[in-house]
Amino acid sequence: MIIKLEEAREFLRIDDDYADEIIIPLINAIPSYIEVSTGYKCPNDKEAHPVAQNVAKFILLLWFDTQTEDSERLRRTIDSLFTALTLINESNHG
Repeated sequence: MIIKLEEAREFLRIDDDYADEIIIPLINAIPSYIEVSTGYKCPNDKEAHPVAQNVAKFILLLWFDTQTEDSERLRRTIDSLFTALTLINESNHG
């Protein structure tokens, strides 16, 4: 898992488990989305690259709160991090 449920709650500023049924499927979908978008495969046996962890949090925020005022800024940030992660992946598997 690229980010843990506790990390997701903290990043979304959620103190309780009331939204877990929404958060968990989003967390589970993020690694595939990152892989399709960048080619980076999130490792199962070790921590993901810090850029992948950060982009995962921003994706989660965008998907969880689709009506946020910052959605366009989040999309630009995600796109920039995708570019960086693509280059990281290419340099590691080059």
